[in-house]
Amino acid sequence: MTQDVTGLLKGTSLYLVGMPGSGKTTFGQRLAEHLGYGFFDTDQMIETAVGQKTSQIFAESGEKLFRDLERQVLAELSPYGRCVIATGGGIVLKPENWSHLRNGVVLWLDVPLDLLLERLESDDSRPLLVGDLKDRLTKLHGDRAPLYAQADLRLEVGEGDHNEVLVDRAVALLIEACEAKAQADAELLDLNRSVPFEAN
Repeated sequence: MTQDVTGLLKGTSLYLVGMPGSGKTTFGQRLAEHLGYGFFDTDQMIETAVGQKTSQIFAESGEKLFRDLERQVLAELSPYGRCVIATGGGIVLKPENWSHLRNGVVLWLDVPLDLLLERLESDDSRPLLVGDLKDRLTKLHGDRAPLYAQADLRLEVGEGDHNEVLVDRAVALLIEACEAKAQADAELLDLNRSVPFEAN
């Protein structure tokens, strides 16, 4: 199945989007390994470039600088193929980021709020979740879910879903999407052949 999906993808990169705590990094590493792809994490790349943790950047320089750095990192990664890229939870907020995300296949890791709460209750490293965790998480989810829903594919994550299971589901989604696109392309080609272009 791995050979099937990599052949169908033709080197197209995958971008993972989703809420904080959705597991984009750990899942992304496993998916990249499965596909024989490279792996990048935009938050980790920003931290390495700046020499500060994300929480420090937010505290000392503000969210705007972080979002600008995030956009720059995404622009640097977008020309590359054969990569799985785990993005920050807020990368979908800037419309210009979508022009880079659309260079690949965008996969949304959709995790229910109660599971996110469970995962993040002891995590104090996320600056946008400081305060009442449930309230902050609920607001973030409400603001971002419609943007995540613009992804090409949606992978629903439930309690107890291990990465191996999720990788298998993701591969099945990718194969289905690639085959549907190939079919649509073939039909369009047939249509173009049967109805030649005529200038007015």
